[in-house]
Amino acid sequence: MFFFFVAAAVIGVLLVFDSASVDYRFVALGSLLPLLEALSGRPLVLHTLLGSVSLLTLAMAFTVRRRVLRRRVLGIPIGTFVFLIFSGAWTRTDLFWWPVTGLDGIASAPLPEFDRPLAVLVLLELVGIGGMVWLIHRFALTQPENLRQLLATGRLPKTKRR
Repeated sequence: MFFFFVAAAVIGVLLVFDSASVDYRFVALGSLLPLLEALSGRPLVLHTLLGSVSLLTLAMAFTVRRRVLRRRVLGIPIGTFVFLIFSGAWTRTDLFWWPVTGLDGIASAPLPEFDRPLAVLVLLELVGIGGMVWLIHRFALTQPENLRQLLATGRLPKTKRR
């Protein structure tokens, strides 16, 4: 479930915001950050609304008067918000609304993103790979200058944007 979350976050943010100043590297990073909790085998704070709101608050607090840095790091909480949607964490009330619904909502159930049949997980990952192929094609990321721009600035090339 790597490509699925990256593709879902980048394409989702692209379609919703369509902003030239979004740093898609940080959006992708934010969409993968909660997967680190898989090391514990249980959903923790980054699978909750509080986790994403806390990251957003920290990004805003530590980037006062630094607009360029703020635009970049805001991609991390945006990515974690997208993760909450596509992982299905929002369907688990005790987990998503932790600690409002009680303190036992985290670390108690299996990770929502992996709590599906293997065939569904494989299908979702194939959808993610398809999304990545679409992004590569749509923004001509096989051209070295376009790929260089994405890797250096986090921005998708304007030439193919509609």
